[in-house]
Amino acid sequence: MPIRTILVDDEPLAIQGLELRLQPFEDIEIIERCANGREAIKAVRAHKPDLVFLDIQMPGFDGFQVVAGLADIEPPLFVFVTAFTQHALKAFEAEAVDYLLKPVDEERLAATIERVRQRLAEKQGMAGAERLKEILSEVAPDALPDDLGDAGQTSRYEKIINIKDRGQIFRVDVADIERIDAAGDYMCIYTADQTLVLRETMKDLERRLDPKKFQRIHRSTIVNLDNIKSVKPHTNGECFLILGSGTQVKVSRSYRDVVARFL
Repeated sequence: MPIRTILVDDEPLAIQGLELRLQPFEDIEIIERCANGREAIKAVRAHKPDLVFLDIQMPGFDGFQVVAGLADIEPPLFVFVTAFTQHALKAFEAEAVDYLLKPVDEERLAATIERVRQRLAEKQGMAGAERLKEILSEVAPDALPDDLGDAGQTSRYEKIINIKDRGQIFRVDVADIERIDAAGDYMCIYTADQTLVLRETMKDLERRLDPKKFQRIHRSTIVNLDNIKSVKPHTNGECFLILGSGTQVKVSRSYRDVVARFL
């Protein structure tokens, strides 16, 4: 399927250059070119593209204001393109697929397009499962299994989490996370070789993680179930989980059913 794409930049030469670099990608279909943020908002609303390459510094609405101006609709995927590195952090905070520096490097662009393809495939997989579930619920409600759509649901969970910590953006593979501890509105993310702090609530973070892999074992602790080496019973119905790193974490009685599968 073609990836319907809009290019946005106030410099015509920049649009021409990006268009040339996109030519080798046969699935990229450029449907519109916009010279400013106001045009971009109108074009996205009218054409509902899959992807937008978006300059940041433009007269009138800048790139971030364009994203904010589309908050009331299902947004396309955004790739920010700019000559200024200081916007990188904000770009990732705006949940862009990627951030490209001008002039755009061909290898870097190829990696970005592949990331776009993966994101769109995940999005389509989830939508397809939901449509199938809706159809079955109408024509054969008794035949609808409880776990229908699990594959689509799984695809919506994060595989990479961007964590802003100490003035940097760390891209953390979710599979590498060992455990997560809550401290108010901050989460301590533990991997085998580092600890990072993420400003997010436990409830919001849980929505982003596959519950088949990540379970809460205490009011303020989530563990990666794939990282559990053994279970050590304790008193009063509690127990300890021994993780891959050797760390022991206590499972409170109210969450003991989570580890029942390991006993």
